Amino acid sequence: MGKSSKDKRDAYYRLAKEQGWRARSAFKLLQLDEEFNLFENVTRVVDLCAAPGSWSQVLSRVLIKGETFGRCAWQDREAKFRQNMLKVVPSAAASQQEVKEREGNKPRPDVKIVSIDLQPISPLPGIITLRADITHPATVPLLLKALDPEYDPETMNQQAQTPVDLVISDGAPDVTGLHDLDIYVQSQLLFAALNLALCVLKPGGKFVAKIFRGRNVDLLYAQLKVFFEKVYVAKPRSSRASSVEAFIVCINFQPPEGFKASLEEPLGVGSRLSKMLEERNAVAPIAAPPSLMQDPATGTWNSREESSLPVDDDGIEDVQVEDLSSEPLDKDIRWVAPFVACGDLSAFDSDASYKLPDDHVSLDPVQPPTAPPYKRAIELRRANGGAYGKPATVST
Repeated sequence: MGKSSKDKRDAYYRLAKEQGWRARSAFKLLQLDEEFNLFENVTRVVDLCAAPGSWSQVLSRVLIKGETFGRCAWQDREAKFRQNMLKVVPSAAASQQEVKEREGNKPRPDVKIVSIDLQPISPLPGIITLRADITHPATVPLLLKALDPEYDPETMNQQAQTPVDLVISDGAPDVTGLHDLDIYVQSQLLFAALNLALCVLKPGGKFVAKIFRGRNVDLLYAQLKVFFEKVYVAKPRSSRASSVEAFIVCINFQPPEGFKASLEEPLGVGSRLSKMLEERNAVAPIAAPPSLMQDPATGTWNSREESSLPVDDDGIEDVQVEDLSSEPLDKDIRWVAPFVACGDLSAFDSDASYKLPDDHVSLDPVQPPTAPPYKRAIELRRANGGAYGKPATVST
């Protein structure tokens, strides 16, 4: 009964089991690929916070097995639709062109995929899994060793010898219901994923991560814009509209000149932030005390009481400040990340309920959790007789 109810409420949960995906989140990555073509010319990938492995499963089936999903599947459907509508039989040259365009659907050579999570991940074909904490500096040598077996950790160089093309992260903290706290913790997890991505991404690489949209999320977008040419905020159709989650898609990695990534110094600053602030304040211009005001007519400095500036009823003086900046007035001083909705509008609505056919059979999950953190709680609840405890014995 419970499974059938969830199949009605969540169409993507049901589709994930029918199509063999480990979790419904696989559709989120596929819909992101439909919009941004994430897998184009990609052979080396790092999947952070990967458990239970649905995103790694997508990578395995697309890059290693050569199956068609995402944008490639959408292009194939469009081509077949046009042929059926126009009733055109493709020529030999057109057929060769289509084959050439779909060469990326074949298994790609030299594919390297590394998945990292605190929880164990069941094996996947061609996937290297690591059980590690992405917020700990010791994870960087483990990742670099998995990417390049010849990597020597004694060199203390936290840069990949052969960088990767794509870094993805679908990680999120255990939500508490306090939205401000959840958004803050998620932003810190995102920064940890970004710092690790900066150590392994090649110039021109891509970075995709889950975010929680909050009040000051524009600052996060601006920080990402420092390292990437294009930054988008995407909302896949399989992501519930009632959820604050979205995905940040960063394209064309362009590290600043002289930047060197390290988890010990996040975003190139780390523990030097306080010293940098002291040095900045030391060279900051000294402003006049607020008790002194300059008379624009005579150019002399007078006290607030002797100032000839107009004062309103509230005691506030109106001061005209000239813009002496050399920058043009029409220059953009604020950058806003574009918001993109991903996925076909005719696809299932993740917040809707759908009627199931009479002969519907609810399937078990493809891959149950290997070692869920709540496993011990379930065992204790079963030992106590279920959610409501053991029935009380009545003595006669």
